[in-house]
Amino acid sequence: MEYDLLGKSDLKISRIGMGTMSLEPGNPNSEGLIQQAMDAGINFIDTADMYLRGLTETMLGRSLRGKRNQVILATKVGNRWRADGSGWDWVPSKKYIITSVEESLKRLQTDFVDLYQLHGGTLEDPIEEIIEAFEILKEAGKIRYYGISSIRPNVIREYVRRSSIVSVMMQYSLLDRRPEEEMLGFLFSNQIGVLARGVLARGLLVSKPATPYLNYSADEVATTRQRILEFAPGSQQSEDLSIQYVLKSPAVSSVVIGMRTKEHLRAALEAMEAGPLTDQFMMKLSGSLPVNFYEKNL
Repeated sequence: MEYDLLGKSDLKISRIGMGTMSLEPGNPNSEGLIQQAMDAGINFIDTADMYLRGLTETMLGRSLRGKRNQVILATKVGNRWRADGSGWDWVPSKKYIITSVEESLKRLQTDFVDLYQLHGGTLEDPIEEIIEAFEILKEAGKIRYYGISSIRPNVIREYVRRSSIVSVMMQYSLLDRRPEEEMLGFLFSNQIGVLARGVLARGLLVSKPATPYLNYSADEVATTRQRILEFAPGSQQSEDLSIQYVLKSPAVSSVVIGMRTKEHLRAALEAMEAGPLTDQFMMKLSGSLPVNFYEKNL
């Protein structure tokens, strides 16, 4: 496994991270999968307080009992489930952030979170208040570093300008190359690590039937996957190439992949073992589909 420092922090994280949204609390296979990922060298585990109303954090806390120092643990805050279970609301307040971290720490059975992330954000939020909350938690030793999870360039710029975030989690794949427009270079120049999610585009780059995705038609999605396989050297699979394409960017510290089964873990590890793509191959992949862009007001 390869490791990289996350932005300007001292967090040395595995270049393949474990996303936990699809894990099933109560399923012994899920807890076993966490240990298998750790045994394979994955030390970055990402979760959120809203995943299954906190049950995912609870499962992680149980699984990591006695092993907490072996992982870089990240969670998120900002979305609050409604009491009637009908959905969740965005609550970007100082009070909610400070209160929520205490609940996450209890569920995770830890004294601190390595990376605490704002789980979204808009320009209408009380940004200074949010930043103050994270800084208070950092000063108190409840969190080591903080970042945001966002695909909104305007929001990202504000946090880069006004805060000491060390990371941005964003969607990035061969079918969503919007970060290449500006954000990857911008974040890299500001020493902020990118945590890439959605690198397989909901499985469309692997095996799921082609459907429209962002501004691409189902036919364009199918053609892209076919071209990837045509380009693939030797026995490499589309999953290998899709992951390595994202990892090729110097801005990307880690690719966070949702894992639910041993097969998901094995495929992610095989992609890492496949090694980096050559510049020539990157050019082939880059030319396989017209580039998409963020909406200017996003």
